[in-house]
Amino acid sequence: MSISITIILVAVTGLISYQAFSNRQLFDTLKHYPYIEHREKQYYRLLSSGFVHGDMNHLLINMFVLWQFGTVVEHLFINQYGNMGRLFYLLFYLLLLALSDLPTHINKKNDPTYAAIGASGATSGIVFIYVMNDPWQWFIFPPLPGILMGVGYLIYSSWANNNRNDGIGHSAHFWGALAGVGLGLFLLPDLGSIFLSKILSPIPPPFF
Repeated sequence: MSISITIILVAVTGLISYQAFSNRQLFDTLKHYPYIEHREKQYYRLLSSGFVHGDMNHLLINMFVLWQFGTVVEHLFINQYGNMGRLFYLLFYLLLLALSDLPTHINKKNDPTYAAIGASGATSGIVFIYVMNDPWQWFIFPPLPGILMGVGYLIYSSWANNNRNDGIGHSAHFWGALAGVGLGLFLLPDLGSIFLSKILSPIPPPFF
């Protein structure tokens, strides 16, 4: 029985994040800090920042989302590539971490006050692959089909990135979701046709 890459990612992220809660040096070394990335060429932070979180609630929310939706997406990769699908899935996740942070790296590279942490950009991309695979699957919270939740999420993330200063990486959410769709269509060739076939066959909401 093969070990799930999703479970490994959850465990490794949880362990590193927990250590960083009480180790400020580790936290500062791993966080996404465009100003230092640009000047010191510490581009590893585009990846490492996804393995540290601000507090336990931040960590638990991201890891719950990764576990809930990542297990489904991981199986899509396994169905596409066999056992090699686990490796492709891992590379997909790591690319999402980097790509979701890249726009803020470019836009904030001269701003010494900006820093960010968390796996939210990558988990956004994971969720959007899940939505594309089953766009009319209803979410319990919010009580909407995935396709409507996804569109609303993109609109809100774009708006919040330009209008709110709440310490949340809305840019990473937005670009992580788009990167997930783009990479998903490239790495999972059947995903586009699956989405088109299912989007034309909506299902009624479940009874809660």
